[in-house]
Amino acid sequence: MTDPSPPHRPATAREIQHPDFPIQRLQDELSDELDAEFEQDLEELFEEKVRREHGGPTLEEERENREFRLLYFRELRRLQIELIRMQDWIQETGYKLAVLFEGRDAAGKGGAIKRITQRLNPRVCRVTALPAPSELEKTQLYFQRYVPHLPSGGEMVLFDRSWYNRAGVETVMGFATPEQVDQFYEDVPLFEKLLTNAGIHLIKYWFSIEDEEQEFRFLCRVYDPLKQWKLSPMDLQSRARWEDYTKAKERMLRETNFDFAPWHVVAGNHKKRARLNCMRHLLEQIPYEHLPQEPVEIPPRIHHPDYHREPVPGAMKIPDYYGPAAGDRPES
Repeated sequence: MTDPSPPHRPATAREIQHPDFPIQRLQDELSDELDAEFEQDLEELFEEKVRREHGGPTLEEERENREFRLLYFRELRRLQIELIRMQDWIQETGYKLAVLFEGRDAAGKGGAIKRITQRLNPRVCRVTALPAPSELEKTQLYFQRYVPHLPSGGEMVLFDRSWYNRAGVETVMGFATPEQVDQFYEDVPLFEKLLTNAGIHLIKYWFSIEDEEQEFRFLCRVYDPLKQWKLSPMDLQSRARWEDYTKAKERMLRETNFDFAPWHVVAGNHKKRARLNCMRHLLEQIPYEHLPQEPVEIPPRIHHPDYHREPVPGAMKIPDYYGPAAGDRPES
């Protein structure tokens, strides 16, 4: 990874020399980008409200949280710019990257994946989150259904849970027999060695979370309409079987921490820190370089004096529920 320490930012109004550039529109666009970040963050405001109502945080912790929030958005933008540069390098060089995200329910895997992929090209970076296996898939080689989702040259794939389901939920919930679990532990080093021998860079993250924090986040999901869909029967069982999941996790980390595909544990109690830590660590694992960018020139639009655009039929237009914005003009 190249040194990400210098700050990266969009050009300022003063730096833009194009005579027709709409400076006010630029400022509005940047504000919209910031609003988008706040929208991503909305679901966490409920958790912050609940924490305040139940005796915390203290005034000092509130101050530290406000300071870190400013740092978080600055770092998030900087790291996302680096991720775009890494993506460009991956596409240019044909690099193959697979990243596994594992961990307890509500540990923050999804939030980290969302921030990593938020600005990337979905044709280069894709997320794989497989449902429970079908009856046909249950008869196949265990790893078989994951193979079609592995990266080809110039791709990065983020697995939101992976073949390590067998070491976790399938072990704890009895979806796999003890013999099948033991067979998995014999096969997984061979499978992952096969992937790395084929030129796939395999990175494995485990998101760790404390017992009390998971319970708090589950309670927030119960009462927050934005998050209720995240509570599945399997999630609820993960609370009841906390110790069983702990034992399964300990065996998994102990027996599958290979030199060619080691585990990296992300402390997940603080969501924003976990995201930044994971993103920066991921960047440090990839030997990418900043590729030179060709200057882009937008060609002038070709006007044909005999062309007249047809108006959009009124029946096709959806109602303007919130009223026209200032400065809105019809399409032309």
